[in-house]
Amino acid sequence: MGIVFAPLGLVLVFTAAITPQWREGQARLSMTGPGSLLRSGAKGQGMGVRSGSVEALLLLRSDGLWESCLQVEHSELKQCWPVAGPYQRDPRVRLAQGLVLTSLFLCGTGIVLACIGVRCWTDLPLRGVAASGGLLVVTAGLLSLTALGVYTHNLRRLGMDPSQRISNPRFPHLSLHAAGSLYFGWLGSCLQVLGGSALLFSFKRPRCPTCPSGPELPVCPACRSCPEITNKTDMDVYEVSC
Repeated sequence: MGIVFAPLGLVLVFTAAITPQWREGQARLSMTGPGSLLRSGAKGQGMGVRSGSVEALLLLRSDGLWESCLQVEHSELKQCWPVAGPYQRDPRVRLAQGLVLTSLFLCGTGIVLACIGVRCWTDLPLRGVAASGGLLVVTAGLLSLTALGVYTHNLRRLGMDPSQRISNPRFPHLSLHAAGSLYFGWLGSCLQVLGGSALLFSFKRPRCPTCPSGPELPVCPACRSCPEITNKTDMDVYEVSC
């Protein structure tokens, strides 16, 4: 469970981190200025919308941690750019960026340690190493959950200038809401916590029964100290993990 869930969670969180769909919004832009680039492009695509006597465009805005995009609805006109301005300088966005990057690093390191500790190609696992990897994976999941929580809680206020009511006067009616990347991040973070928690059980060693002929001797086959176990030829291979 840990070996499967941890990499899957890492892939989902990484996908959420690099995609610019943490929040989305729509805005209706009036094309009143002469020679407008958007107006000419939209007319070329046939996407002009008339609202009374004013022609308007319905724009779709999406933001991620490192990239923002603007697209005309039902059109191939789309422009993406690295985050900039008040949104980039917002301390909550920077906090989310740092937490996600730290989460990805810790989760990757934890998966490597877990693979070394589990050692599926040998009889005896390194339980401490596997459990340490699980601890890193759980920590990574909690960090990404924190980043997602901070971003979601402040989603409509990110990039807002405290001295103004709106962040960009060009889009006075931009309504923002959570987008698909957030859900990928939530799912991946939960998988990381579950997978890391499963690996944490490696800290607890299984309790082995005592040797029938000598109660003071352990029955663990790796010790080879109990005659009954040593002379047993059809011993189950899974008993070696004791």
